[in-house]
Amino acid sequence: MPASPPPSSLPPLSADCFDTADRLLALDDAVDRLLDLLGAVTAIERLPLDRALGRVLAEDLTSALVIPPDDNSAMDGYGVRFADLSPQAPTRLPLTLRVPAGHPADRPLGPGEAARIFTGAPIPEGVDTVIMQEVCHEEDGYVTLPSGEKRGANVRPAGADVAIGQTVLASGRRLGPIDVAMAAQIGVAELAVRARLKVAVFTTGDEVVEPGQPLPPGGIYNSNRRALLGLLSTLGAECLDLGNLPDRPALIQGALAEAARAADLVVTSGGVSVGGEDHVKDAVTALGSLAFWRLALKPGKPLAFGTVAGKPFLGLPGNPVSTFVTFCLVGRPVVLRLAGVTGEQLQPRGFPVIADFSLTRKPGRREFLRGQLRSDSSGAMVVAPFPVQSSNVVSSIVQSDGLIDIGQGVTVVSRGDRVRFIPFSELF
Repeated sequence: MPASPPPSSLPPLSADCFDTADRLLALDDAVDRLLDLLGAVTAIERLPLDRALGRVLAEDLTSALVIPPDDNSAMDGYGVRFADLSPQAPTRLPLTLRVPAGHPADRPLGPGEAARIFTGAPIPEGVDTVIMQEVCHEEDGYVTLPSGEKRGANVRPAGADVAIGQTVLASGRRLGPIDVAMAAQIGVAELAVRARLKVAVFTTGDEVVEPGQPLPPGGIYNSNRRALLGLLSTLGAECLDLGNLPDRPALIQGALAEAARAADLVVTSGGVSVGGEDHVKDAVTALGSLAFWRLALKPGKPLAFGTVAGKPFLGLPGNPVSTFVTFCLVGRPVVLRLAGVTGEQLQPRGFPVIADFSLTRKPGRREFLRGQLRSDSSGAMVVAPFPVQSSNVVSSIVQSDGLIDIGQGVTVVSRGDRVRFIPFSELF
C-alpha cells in the first residue's frame, strides 16, 4: 500500500490576519477570513468509482460521449410516422418491427407501418412519434392508435442529457451517489480526487471522563470529542483521535507537535481561552501562533484560530451545543476548503419557512435556534424553537430538525414571519 502523502502546511500568518480590534466579528466575515487563508490538500489520487463516494473531485470531468447516444423511446408503446395518423379518428396500422432496448431496428420503418418499441430502445429511422401502449389496442398483428397525438411525443433526442465535451462534474465538487452515477453513465471507471483530509481531534481536562467509566464527583463525560469525530467523518475526513489529554503542559505540547506532523488540521473544543491556566493556549503559542476571536454569534461566541508547526488549529467553545453550532457554521467550511471543496458546497443551504413563534431579542449577535419542523393545518411547513435553548442541552439538537437563523440586526420575529431554516441534513 503506498505511503500517505504529506499533509499540507499553511504559510506564515501575520498578526493582522486575526486583528479584529477587540470587536465582535460577524460570522460571515470570520468564515471569509479563514477561507481566504486556507488552501486545499495538494495530493491527488485516482480511485475506482466504488471508492470515490464522498471524495472531492480534483479535476473537471468532461464527457467523450453523447448521452443518450441515439434518439430513444421514453416509454413502452408504438413508433409511427406522425403523417400516417388520422387527426380525427383512430388509425389502424400493421406491426412490422419490434425494437427492444439495446437492439436497434434492422431497417427503417416504412410508410403506413408501426413498430412495437420499448423504453430506452433506439428510435428506428422513419419513426418520429411514440404513442404509449396504454392508449393503443394491439390485435392480430395490427395496432389501433388514437387520434390527437402530438408530433414527436415520447421521443427523447440524442444528446438531451450530455453533449461531447460537456463538463458534467466540476473540480472541487464533493461527490455524492448521483455524481458517481453520472461518471459511470459517460463510461468513466476512475476519478481523480483529492487525498482525504487528515484532522487531529483532542479534548483536555482532568474532569473529563470517557463513556463507560465511573463518573467521579465533578466529572463530566466526553461528548464533544464524539461529536467532532462524527461530524468530521460525515465530511469525509480521516480522523486522528488523540483522546482526552490530562492537564499536563508537556504532554499537551508533545501531542500537538505529533498531531501537526501527521495531520492537515488540528481541532479541539473547550480549554482554549484567555485565562492564565490554559495549557492548550500555551502549547499552541509555543509551537506556532494563536488568536482569539469574539464572534457575533449565539451560541458560540469564543473562537480560537492559529497554527501549530504551520498547520491550522481551530479551538471551539466547550459547551456541547456551542461546539456543535460553531463547528457546523465555522469548522465545516474550514474542513471542506482544506479538503478541496469549492463553490456552493462550502456553505449549507437555508430555506425560508414560516415562524410558528414570536421572539423579542437584543440586536448585535446572529442567533441560531434549534428548531422543530411541522406541517400546519394547510400543509405549510412551519418551525418553532426547541423549548430549551441553553448551550449545554444536547437534547435541543437531538430532538430538533435544524437551525433557525435569526439575523444579527433582527430584534423581533412575529408568528407568520418567514425565517431562514438550515436543515441538519445540510450540515451532516
